[in-house]
Amino acid sequence: MNMPIKPAGQAAFKDRYTTKVAELLKPWEEGERGAAAILGVPLSKPSISHSGASFAPGAIRNALNGFTTYRIESGQDLTSPIIDFGDVVMHPTSIMESHERITTAVRQVLTQEAAPFTILLGGDHSITTSAVKAFCEEKGTVGIIQFDAHHDLRNTEDGGPTNGTPFRRLLQEGIIKGENLIQIGIRNYSNAKAYHEYALDQGVTVHTMKDVRERGTAELVRQGIEMLKGRVDVIYLSVDMDVLDQSYAPGCPAISPGGMNPEELLEGLHEALKHPGVRAMDIVEIDPTLDFRDMTSRIAALLVVETAALLNT
Repeated sequence: MNMPIKPAGQAAFKDRYTTKVAELLKPWEEGERGAAAILGVPLSKPSISHSGASFAPGAIRNALNGFTTYRIESGQDLTSPIIDFGDVVMHPTSIMESHERITTAVRQVLTQEAAPFTILLGGDHSITTSAVKAFCEEKGTVGIIQFDAHHDLRNTEDGGPTNGTPFRRLLQEGIIKGENLIQIGIRNYSNAKAYHEYALDQGVTVHTMKDVRERGTAELVRQGIEMLKGRVDVIYLSVDMDVLDQSYAPGCPAISPGGMNPEELLEGLHEALKHPGVRAMDIVEIDPTLDFRDMTSRIAALLVVETAALLNT
């Protein structure tokens, strides 16, 4: 007997000609290969402000249901699977143990070689330290292009390994060199003078929002990759969603005016993905409990979709 019942969680309506990007997500199995691999990193305990960023991996995956697989501007219909490794299991109380688990999980994902590009769905920005450690262990020297309103070079003495310290820790532990860190989108009234001076003392390349407005993200990324490609084995993109103006990213815990618009961020991503040395990206600092109509998660999902598309052009 036909019953008017559908399996729980499936779309209320299915058009026979329409495929949603969420349908491309395939749980990892031995031997699976895809355009990109995804790993959720649901950690927000180290945040120095209230944050529900641990809910973001699920929110971003859900937002993929809002995108079809057809990219009208290029006539491209996405078919390659996106291999989903699931989420790292965090320790209920220990931040350091959670960070160690992230390094272990990322290293295990990389050894499977399921895709040429890895996307980490954070989580707060503290996850970047652990992820970059894994890339250094598995892939060699790492250069980072960081899209962010903040330097995230806070000292570790005042609060330990927080979401404000990931790049300070990478520098202090010798995992990366300052000359191999490029920051784009750093904003007025969002950082302490001491941390800007620390960045410059360490040889970090700092591009402010004034640079973004005058030169464009594509040009800044192009210049950054030219600087990095002869010095590193792998280039890692770190996208803190608060690089966007607060009008576009209400779900970021540290929103403020004067940031990028989504098109500027996408231009930077498009330029970066032209280069085969760019092998990974994390997307961090979304709190779905603060978001409005999933605006911030939807932009993050678009970054995932565009990455999958551009890797197959």
